[in-house]
Amino acid sequence: MDGYANTILYVDLTKGSVTKKPYPAELKKNYLGGRGLGVKLVSDLMPPETDALDEKSVMVVATGPLTGIGVPLGARHQVVAKSPLNNTLCSSDSGAFFGHEMKVAGFDAVVITGKAKKPIYLWLDHEKAELRDASAYWGKTVNETTLGLQKDLGDEHTRVLCIGPAGELKSRIACVMSDQYRAAGRGGLGAVMGSKMLKAITARGDLKIGVAQPEKFKEATLACRHKIAAGPVTSGALADYGTQVLMNLINNSYILPTRNHQTAYFANAEKISGEEMSKTTLVRKKPCYGCMIGCGRGTKIDGKEAEGPEYENAWAFGADCGVDDLIAISRANNLCNDLGLDAISAGVTIACAMELSEKGYIKDKIQFGDAAKIVELTKMMGYRQGIGDEMADGSYRFAEKHGHPELSMSVKKMELPAYDPRGLQGMGLSYATGVRGGDHINGYMISPEVLGLPQKLDPFVNMGKATWTKAFQDLTAAIDAIGMCIFTSLAPMGADDYAAIVTAATGIEMDGNGIMEVGDRIWNVQKLFNMKQGYTKKDDTLPTRLLTEPLKEGAPAGRVWEREPLLGEYYAERGWDSEGVPTAGKLAKLGLAK
Repeated sequence: MDGYANTILYVDLTKGSVTKKPYPAELKKNYLGGRGLGVKLVSDLMPPETDALDEKSVMVVATGPLTGIGVPLGARHQVVAKSPLNNTLCSSDSGAFFGHEMKVAGFDAVVITGKAKKPIYLWLDHEKAELRDASAYWGKTVNETTLGLQKDLGDEHTRVLCIGPAGELKSRIACVMSDQYRAAGRGGLGAVMGSKMLKAITARGDLKIGVAQPEKFKEATLACRHKIAAGPVTSGALADYGTQVLMNLINNSYILPTRNHQTAYFANAEKISGEEMSKTTLVRKKPCYGCMIGCGRGTKIDGKEAEGPEYENAWAFGADCGVDDLIAISRANNLCNDLGLDAISAGVTIACAMELSEKGYIKDKIQFGDAAKIVELTKMMGYRQGIGDEMADGSYRFAEKHGHPELSMSVKKMELPAYDPRGLQGMGLSYATGVRGGDHINGYMISPEVLGLPQKLDPFVNMGKATWTKAFQDLTAAIDAIGMCIFTSLAPMGADDYAAIVTAATGIEMDGNGIMEVGDRIWNVQKLFNMKQGYTKKDDTLPTRLLTEPLKEGAPAGRVWEREPLLGEYYAERGWDSEGVPTAGKLAKLGLAK
């Protein structure tokens, strides 16, 4: 017994077949699970030139060895595929309860290939797997699909992962939803499911997952609990206000991107903050499986309970669009969840449209501050109606079509999140070098540059940021692989802490250096795949605005993001050459040489 269900399910939708295979020991050792397993399998099984929406594309839904076995915050699952938004090898994670249920249903991962002739769903139940007709659910929203499948299966405790209309219509910013409100949000992976005619995966089970070293596992788990309980962020701010606790903090640091990154301070940020949510829309906490923080926010809007918005989503529809109406923002967020849209990309795309309209580059009247418009356009994107059809493929394609791709605040065509890198040199580096594009969670440099965890770094200084950025990227990749939540790193837990739990659970002897090496290996697998898509050094950068237009307010005033020497130092830190290509020695060290 080693923390795994020890079964990978291979599903060929073209043939209509499901096949169980044992989990290879070498994959456990070198990639652990979750994101690691996913990127390895997609990289190995899918020729890189295959279109993301072709039936030959490969998608993996994977858990880690610590998913669902009682580890604090051990609830994560990963959805991995080639991104239809930007062709990167993209891993997008989510929490709640689906990952736990899939694992106790007897499956560590599901590998999906082919395309069904009609809408289907994959039924996982107590170590059994079957493809079933989903025609009745095609065209339905996430909530309709989730509740309908639970009713049809006669079990409200069945967990459902599914897509909404946006995924069916192959929006390149469509996400994969689970437990109604939790999104594997980035990269447009919902469109991959839609292209395969796969509406949902349901999971139910009661398999007992054991651990290799029970006593050591108890000790390591208890130590983890103590750290989370003692951490000022994990036990206080995050627990009290959820991720929305960041709104006022980031705004008061003058790094809250506003009006499509034209400024970085929003005068009315307080109106859309976590504190305001607590006074108005909050109903209760909504923790994931095994979570002792409970950052999820159960909210009530228009008489209906839902979840969120999270900080990133509230910012995207709020400050970035110049909107200070929390109710309208919540409505747009709820539409994203129900239609299956990435709320970050949706909000940023609307902000891009607002600037295009402001500058007269499009005829449509889409104004900053128009609260009703963000709701209207979100629905139009989800159903590909009117101008929403163009916007449903993200801000880069939309801005490029109208002659001004520079107004898309994206990296590698993926929309940037809620931190202005002109005031955060390390975060900017993480954005620019991200293996799935403009992303914050794969290398959360906000932790040291703003929160001071594990130590406070000057956000305006470049020195040492390459080392820190690589470390955060590698650690995050490893956390994604083991199935824990990144918020454990805010406790803060370090590589040695994760290694102790992994060793006790799996029996794979591993120290902190081993954990970091797994993360490094995962990062390089994704990097190599992306290089085959044509990505080079020129793509490791930020939008021109962030390189040339200085901020004008607060402490970061006068600053831009400084690409060099940061980028060169980062490449050297990774063991890549001056063009950002992994060296033969680096690949040999990671066991990736061919």
